Parts: sequence; structure tokens; C-alpha cells
Amino acid sequence: MADLLEALTPEQLAEPSLCGDWDVQTVGAHLATAITTNTAAFMVELIRQRGSFDKANAATAHKEARNGITATIAKIRANAASRFVPPVAGPRAPLTDVIVHTGDIARPLGLPHNAPDDHVRTALEFLTTGRPIGFVGRGWLADLQVVADDVDFSHGSGAELRGRGIDLTMALCGRPPYPISPATASTSWPAASAANTARTATLTSWRQPAFALIQRRLDELVASPLRQIRHRTHQQPRQSMH
Repeated sequence: MADLLEALTPEQLAEPSLCGDWDVQTVGAHLATAITTNTAAFMVELIRQRGSFDKANAATAHKEARNGITATIAKIRANAASRFVPPVAGPRAPLTDVIVHTGDIARPLGLPHNAPDDHVRTALEFLTTGRPIGFVGRGWLADLQVVADDVDFSHGSGAELRGRGIDLTMALCGRPPYPISPATASTSWPAASAANTARTATLTSWRQPAFALIQRRLDELVASPLRQIRHRTHQQPRQSMH
């Protein structure tokens, strides 16, 4: 990732990525913060963003991006050997994150997007059998058979989604079809595209309840002390005004 970012021009760094409304430089900044931001700092940002993981994540990435691409690259290089394991998702999540975000950068720029077979297989296993919170929504893989011929991987049953493993990894994470080579174009993208269209709507409905729950709990954290103060205030006898 550091090598890729270092090779890009300022114009390429400013290009839109495949990751929401982030440009290429912000995607790189996100990966830098993912391995350097401590939990306490992120929780502070999460509270500041009223429980929105997406907004907290974006705020952290944009803050890092303002430090400049040289600082981002240096931070990625200095922490490339990090063994940080995110809670719940587990150790395969960071690997999958790097593979997907590399595609978010490389594909719209028309650059090759490849990864070692064992890395891609691990990412596919995580997305289909792990706890890919933030990667794959509930029900996204229902009635789908995912087949990656190049890495000898198959999962599920139903409508077949077949292609290169790395292309399937991107598709399962909701990225649009973005063929850049004959090998990529061989993927059964019509099925992937239809599935992704339905899953974009599913993603919104899947995330909202979780965010709503977090928001309610944050409100309770704030409201509870206020209620206690009001209660004590009402319990205190009023002093006569003379």
C-alpha cells in the first residue's frame, strides 16, 4: 500500500475511489489510522459523532489526510508489521481491509489489482464464514454460491457468482463491477451487479438499527446524570426569597 501511494501523482491522489465519497488519498489515510489510532481516541471521536461509526471513521481519515500523503505513507511503513486485531471481526479483517481498499484505489485509476492467492482465499473465507462486520451485511450471501476458480474456493448454494477471487472479494464488499483486464471481465458481473444493487439497500437497513441502538445508549449516558441532577434539585427544599 505504501509503495502504491508513493507512486501516485497528486492528480491521481485526488481522484475518486471506490470507497464511498472518499478520494484516493483519504483511503490511504484511513488505512494509516486503522493501525495507529488507539481505541480511546476513536471512542472520543465516536461520541463526538453521536455514535455514528461511519462519521467517526470518516472524521479520523480526513484528519489524517490533512497531514499530507508523505506523513500517511511514513505512518503505514512504520506500522506495516502491526498485529492489531479488531474486536469481534478478528485478525482476518485487517488483511481483507487492505485487499479491498487497494482495489478501491487501483481499479478506478486503471491499475492492476492483485494479491497472493492465500491472502485472497483467507479474505473470502472471512467474508463468507467469519464475522465480517462492516464488510458484508446480514443476508447478503443468502442464496448465492461464490466460486473462485483461481484460488480453489467455493461457498454457499444458489445463484452462482463465479470469477477471480480478488474480484469476488470486491463484489462481496459491495463494490461495483470495475473490470480492468480480460481476466477481470470474465467474472459473471451481471449476477454480481444485480446482487450488489439489492445489497446496497440492504446495507442501509442493516446498519440503521445498530446505529440507532448506539445512539439511544449514548443519549442515556448523557441523560442519566441530568435526570439525577434534576431529581436532586427537586428534592431540595426551596429557600424563601426575602
